[in-house]
This record gives sequence, C-alpha cells and structure tokens, in this order.
Amino acid sequence: MTDASSSTTATGTGEVVELNSEAFGRTIPNHPFAIVDFWAPWCAPCRAFAPVFAQAAAKHPDILFVKVNTDAEQDLAGHFNIRSIPTLMVFRENVIIFSQPGALNAGALEQVIASARELDMATVHKEMEAAESSAGAS
Repeated sequence: MTDASSSTTATGTGEVVELNSEAFGRTIPNHPFAIVDFWAPWCAPCRAFAPVFAQAAAKHPDILFVKVNTDAEQDLAGHFNIRSIPTLMVFRENVIIFSQPGALNAGALEQVIASARELDMATVHKEMEAAESSAGAS
C-alpha cells in the first residue's frame, strides 16, 4: 500500500493508496474514477477485505483505489456519514455513484466495478442538473 498523504494528486497505479483528509480533497475531485475503502485497523472484516481490494487494484490500474482509516480520519468519515466499516464508495467524475457498507467478495467487487464502468456519466450529470433545477424551483 502506498501512502500518498503528502503528494499533490494520486493516479491509478495498480496499488492501493492511503489518503488523509487533505490528500483526499486534492485527489478524488481530480480523478475520473476512484474507489474508496473506509476501514479501521481493529476491524476484522476490513482486514479480510484488504486483499480483495488490493487484487482489484492490481487488475484495474486505470482506477484509483484508496483506503481511508476512519480512526485517523474521523472528520472525513463523518463528512461521508460512515456508520459501518468497511464501507465501499465509488466516485466517477467526483460523483458518488455507489456506497455500501460491508466487505465484498472478489466477484461482487468486480460486478460493482463493471457496473460503474458501464454507467453513462453524461446522463448522470444531466439527471443531477435536472434534480437541482427542480429543487431550486420549489
């Protein structure tokens, strides 16, 4: 696992990158596709999921795979309303398109990745704009 806390941005490298709050804010908005694992060292399901997450990172080097230690980064975990760990969150073009607590097996993680890849982000952005417009009009 790489610590990118001090780098300006991280890119998909086939490795899992550990980010603190500051690095997260610089990195995730600048990456087109990121998967974040919110975890804690004392969490047995988190530790069991780690090799599955690392294998997916190696298989998909175009995706940024990030771990956030919720014990060390409580404000960041609070910002994303993390209540259970592990929680997996998928960002595409700075939009959360998937968020689910619980450890996934390799097959389930691959399905999440495949579904995220297939998502038409132009449609997602149009739907978000329409929702914002209707919310502002009411």
